Amino acid sequence: MKVCIIGDGLTSLSLAKILINKKINTHIYCKKKSNNLLLSRTIGISKDNLEFFKKKILDVKKNIWKIKKIEIFSEKINTNKILDFGNNINDLFFMIKNNDLYKLLKKELSKSKLFQNKIIKNDSFYQELLKKNEYDLIVNCDDKNYISKKYFSKKIKKSYNNFAYTTILNHNELKNNTAVQVFTKYGPIAYLPLSKNETSVVYSINYKINNFNEKKIIYLIKKYNTKLTIKKINKLNKFELKLSNLRNYYFSNILAFGDCLHKIHPFAGQGLNMTIRDIRVISNIIQNKIDHGLQLDSSILNEFEKKTRHINFLFSFGIDSIFEMFNFNTKIKNQNLNKMINLLGKNKVLNNIFIKFADRGLFT
Repeated sequence: MKVCIIGDGLTSLSLAKILINKKINTHIYCKKKSNNLLLSRTIGISKDNLEFFKKKILDVKKNIWKIKKIEIFSEKINTNKILDFGNNINDLFFMIKNNDLYKLLKKELSKSKLFQNKIIKNDSFYQELLKKNEYDLIVNCDDKNYISKKYFSKKIKKSYNNFAYTTILNHNELKNNTAVQVFTKYGPIAYLPLSKNETSVVYSINYKINNFNEKKIIYLIKKYNTKLTIKKINKLNKFELKLSNLRNYYFSNILAFGDCLHKIHPFAGQGLNMTIRDIRVISNIIQNKIDHGLQLDSSILNEFEKKTRHINFLFSFGIDSIFEMFNFNTKIKNQNLNKMINLLGKNKVLNNIFIKFADRGLFT
């Protein structure tokens, strides 16, 4: 079997590593990578997904930072703590820098004779790829190219009218195992520990209402920080936030994957976690066919869509509903609503359900 993956992000590289581990020839095609990598981007990986990632893709235990507790605050209600997850004993999720994980995956893939990395030189590549038909499966992880526009344009979409501003703070050393999220009047800001002296920040702000410059964003990052003695704020980066779910996951032998399938608000840190769960599903489908001596063909794509589309749809809109609930709570000064959310968060049964939801999605 021979597989082509289009794209050079974490999704493409992780999927490629799974495939070559199964002795499948895998070629990644991508446009020339910019040297201006977004060094401020970080990701949180759930405990369940990390176990899968370490066993089936790559052991990254030396590069992760453990998060044992999550505290959620609302600025509108006298900065009271709304929710408190975790107990400082068990690990909730793990943080890693995008660029660190990217380099680790590239290094591992370069060791395999089954892997090739090829550059897309011009836009005619996509038509030529389809015409030659030299790959058994094509996995498209780029949601802006010719293939996406031609075959995967039908989506359920929502714009948050938000930019997510990201940076990394250098600060004095501390234990730093508690993630903090504050629902401010401008939008949610998250402080996500990376080490004893580094913390990632993700601040989502409505650009239609608050047209802030970089100086104002930095001021707000300092304002809502209550625990860190900041030494340096690194370069700010921003990207637009949207919700989307693809209606059809595949066409012929072409599968849409990663951001092509679904995008969600980053406030819950579930974007890549959804994709890792997708990788797990398609990995199991392929392995089952290999174990039973069955042909690896486009039937894999049909089975993948049937197993994941409804789950991804429900999960992404579940995340969206939780975001809108907290967002609504921030916009109105309602002590009763805040108390209700607080009581729900203190309920041990519901607390465990929320943790399991974040850890495993809708899988049991």
